[in-house]
Amino acid sequence: MAEPGLIGVFDSGLGGLSVLREIVARRPALSTFYVADSGHCPYGNKPADQIIARADAITEFLLGQGAQLIVVACNTATIAAVEYLRANYSVPFVGMEPAVKPAVAATRSGVIGVLATGAALAGDKLHRLIDRHRGTVRVITQPCPGLVEQVERGDLDGPQTRALLARYAQPLVAAGADVLVLGCTHYPFLRATLADLVGPGVTLLDTGEAVARRVDSLLPAAPPPASASGLQPAARRWYTSGDPGQISAVGSRLWGAPLAAQPLGS
Repeated sequence: MAEPGLIGVFDSGLGGLSVLREIVARRPALSTFYVADSGHCPYGNKPADQIIARADAITEFLLGQGAQLIVVACNTATIAAVEYLRANYSVPFVGMEPAVKPAVAATRSGVIGVLATGAALAGDKLHRLIDRHRGTVRVITQPCPGLVEQVERGDLDGPQTRALLARYAQPLVAAGADVLVLGCTHYPFLRATLADLVGPGVTLLDTGEAVARRVDSLLPAAPPPASASGLQPAARRWYTSGDPGQISAVGSRLWGAPLAAQPLGS
């Protein structure tokens, strides 16, 4: 592929920042556009055709900005839309795949839990992934309504967030799970609170680092040049279909540095 001046990253909201931070940690000179589709968040309760329509519109926007590689930093959008995107666009797409395979390799008890959105668990793709890698390991899946919304509000450790995490995770641990797969890109931001609830004997896995390695493998070794859109190396631009003020405030907390979101439009 041509040497990219920038990559595009999108998610239903701010969860994909957990993926972007891994990409930037690995390739800090890379220029990036991030789209938080917060006006349509969460994706987890929407039908596949709506998610595909949003992924299509955001892809068109990112390509218009000069993106030459796009990361679908959302498990639900990957399941619903990445095959459509790859079939209809020539740029590379990197999607998310829940860390089932490394979880199966890591378990000592022979039981793992997968925390995911309702849409991810309603589709076949996640279940095919589980069937492919589970072997003799027992895999317990758990839908987690409400967690995405808590992260979008910036509530990572409040009483309501802790209560939701306890409701979803503690039955898995009680059933013997010693590895929990964080099957949504929002969930790594809840890692500290979840770890406090389940204790040190439970390993928490997400796939942000694996996605960053995949992106790195698709990029040339040399630092990327300025792009056709005029971005300089290491530039960051942020867009949202939601409230830019809200996204800027919560996003800055999650990103760990000031973040100024611009309106994407509907």
